[in-house]
Amino acid sequence: MKLKKTVALALVTAMTATMAAGCGGSSSDKGAAPDTTAAGSEAADSKETKAPETGTGEKQKLTVSVWDNDATPQFTSVTKAFNEKYPDVEVEFIDAPSDEYNNKVTVMLAGGDSDPDVIFVKDTENQVTMKDKGQIMNLDEYIAKDGIDLGMYNGVADQLKMDGSSYTLPFRKDWYMLYYNKDLFDKAGVEYPSADMTWDEYEELAKKMTSGEGSSKVYGTHNHIWQALVSNWAVQDGKNTLMSEDYSFLKPYYEQALRMQDEGVLQSYANLKTGGIHYISVFEQQQCAMLPMGSWFIGTLIQDKDAGKFDFNWGVTAIPHPADTKAGATVGSTTPVAINAKSDVPDLAWEYVKFVTGEEGGEVLADNGIFPAAESEAISSRLAAIPGFPEDSQDALKTTSWVLDRPLDAKMAAVRKVLEEEHDLIMIGEEDVDTGIANMNQRAQEARED
Repeated sequence: MKLKKTVALALVTAMTATMAAGCGGSSSDKGAAPDTTAAGSEAADSKETKAPETGTGEKQKLTVSVWDNDATPQFTSVTKAFNEKYPDVEVEFIDAPSDEYNNKVTVMLAGGDSDPDVIFVKDTENQVTMKDKGQIMNLDEYIAKDGIDLGMYNGVADQLKMDGSSYTLPFRKDWYMLYYNKDLFDKAGVEYPSADMTWDEYEELAKKMTSGEGSSKVYGTHNHIWQALVSNWAVQDGKNTLMSEDYSFLKPYYEQALRMQDEGVLQSYANLKTGGIHYISVFEQQQCAMLPMGSWFIGTLIQDKDAGKFDFNWGVTAIPHPADTKAGATVGSTTPVAINAKSDVPDLAWEYVKFVTGEEGGEVLADNGIFPAAESEAISSRLAAIPGFPEDSQDALKTTSWVLDRPLDAKMAAVRKVLEEEHDLIMIGEEDVDTGIANMNQRAQEARED
């Protein structure tokens, strides 16, 4: 029992570590070697596989840029498994804090350094600048030579392509799901949310689950203040993106959010904003029956329930979908991996990228409570086996399509800032939806041209 609890805590620590933090280190000394005591995986091939020959008989060095390595096993676990398969390779991490990572990598690449050989890309859109500056390799020949099936990424790898070519492969990903309080649903005598539910059906269910008044009120659902909690559902069908020139496709989703807020099905956006209220406390204090949120929240709930912060039963299922979109469609983010165009060991770097982004690496990540980009039945089974994960919630782990919440574009950060500012004004009632969207169209165009 004690062992099971220890394993559970290790897994949820990995799941709650966000994709923040950066990587860095010296380019000349190849950085410091990783701690190989971190958990590995049975997924690693038990047979030793030789790395590309150097002709010297010496151990080959490979440098890999990572961030906040001590906070999560995502990098060390797959690297340990890689080393078990390639014992003649010495992998050294160039590690840095998350908020310094992007600058560190930018400086190293701008200097033409051969290190790091492999680059974990913290913010997906950064790969656009790296590619445009000729700093990362085109992986098409490697992918074709080794017969890599990009279909195992369920569309993620295709969305990372630039000019029709793959310069990165996806390492891990997170996506949006629908969390719910089983005890509240049981008490109301209402069936749990379905894995195949439209956004209109979700709104009706939220109305049904709204009850009480004042401090004892239970809201049918909850929207955190992120702009993504409106815009994600508008791009879920894959027809539009946040880099579109006309944002009128957002209108029905803003109208729904405002309607649910006005009817008291959602908490007031203004109150959430001014009160600094976090979605974790709202859900864990049973102030809402449902919550659309990312897959990372699974780890938080497992950890907090184990710590005694709440004692109700919870579940998670697929996020609702537009009426013309198949159930299981979702939106999320990913961590791509690239190879430095100046790497002096490109073939070895490819072997590492191929391993950590493939099914073997995916199983290692899943064993450590991390959602890999690669999909398979074995990976889903390992994720479902995480201690504390609800036994009847495996539908949440299955996706039929997956869309990047922020498309690849060097101007995405500037455009996103505009959209977030207009989002605030719409949700607090300072602008009506039509005015807000008109401002988005104009200001986003200016941001793209700047």
